[in-house]
Amino acid sequence: MGVVIGWDIGGVHLKAVRAENGRIVKAAQYASPLRAGTEPLLQAFARARADMGRADRNVVTMTGELADTFASRREGVERLAAIAAGELDGVSVYAGPDGYVNAADAGRHSAGVASANWHACAALIARERQSGLFMDVGSTTTDVVPVAGGKVAARGYSDAERLAAGELVYTGLVRGFVMAAATRAPLRGVWTSLVNENFANMADVHRVLGTLPDGVDLMATADGRDKTVAASRARLARMVGCDAADHDDDTWTALAWWFAEAQVRSIVDAAALVLSNAAPAASPPIIAAGIGVGVVAEVARRLGCACIRFDEILDVAPGQGAAACHCAPAAALTALVS
Repeated sequence: MGVVIGWDIGGVHLKAVRAENGRIVKAAQYASPLRAGTEPLLQAFARARADMGRADRNVVTMTGELADTFASRREGVERLAAIAAGELDGVSVYAGPDGYVNAADAGRHSAGVASANWHACAALIARERQSGLFMDVGSTTTDVVPVAGGKVAARGYSDAERLAAGELVYTGLVRGFVMAAATRAPLRGVWTSLVNENFANMADVHRVLGTLPDGVDLMATADGRDKTVAASRARLARMVGCDAADHDDDTWTALAWWFAEAQVRSIVDAAALVLSNAAPAASPPIIAAGIGVGVVAEVARRLGCACIRFDEILDVAPGQGAAACHCAPAAALTALVS
């Protein structure tokens, strides 16, 4: 079986998972914001190759084609596939139901390749568990994908279709804009509208609450200042037109809780919409992935469903489970070729 490395090229992160004879032995993510052009991705590949080593086969999925560096999603698919082929040996690109295609052919299969990383995870769950609800809370988005009867039961495939079906929710643990989570917030006994500026993100919310996992916030803060609890309080205060000194720390913790609650509710709503289509069994097990597995666990509790971590369906070396779960699509790719 040899060495397989799975790669997930996102809009702001490159994720890599190394599997040796089917067992995942290493997983990591690297900052690679494509909005700044493709140079950050090339730099991320250089760092990742040094960490991951060589492989007999490299398998690639992507969501980064949506970045506004590219004029169209097809152009993004073609350029990202070409970059991967230039940086790695033996590259195959995941095209969803069409399986793996050569990097040179990725453009012709762009409808299947574009933003297909969720499908890799769901396909693995369909093979290993037969049914369930896959939920991946990442830095920017959340996937909600039903699996039933050993098949991926999603109603949508493209981003547009998945948004309409509730299977793609634009909320994440790190990069989600706070003003996208709610339009108002309770502040010391009154409702206040939010300032529609990117003064803070969800990383600030989870940092204040102590629910932000170590090492997952790789992007600069909204104001370019520190990633400390105090600095996050100051950024959240600006969302309601205040300075942090205007109120005590408990006030800002309560505000952070409200934004986190709004995020959970948006995901519960999406899951309820997906489950209402009755493709999976009633109260299906939820398979949790991404850096926001804690959020998924809370969603599962509210829905009355069992919660299983994605790494539990993988063959993972000791100590690598959390990292593999954070990089679920790249991990799924290595399992699908084994």
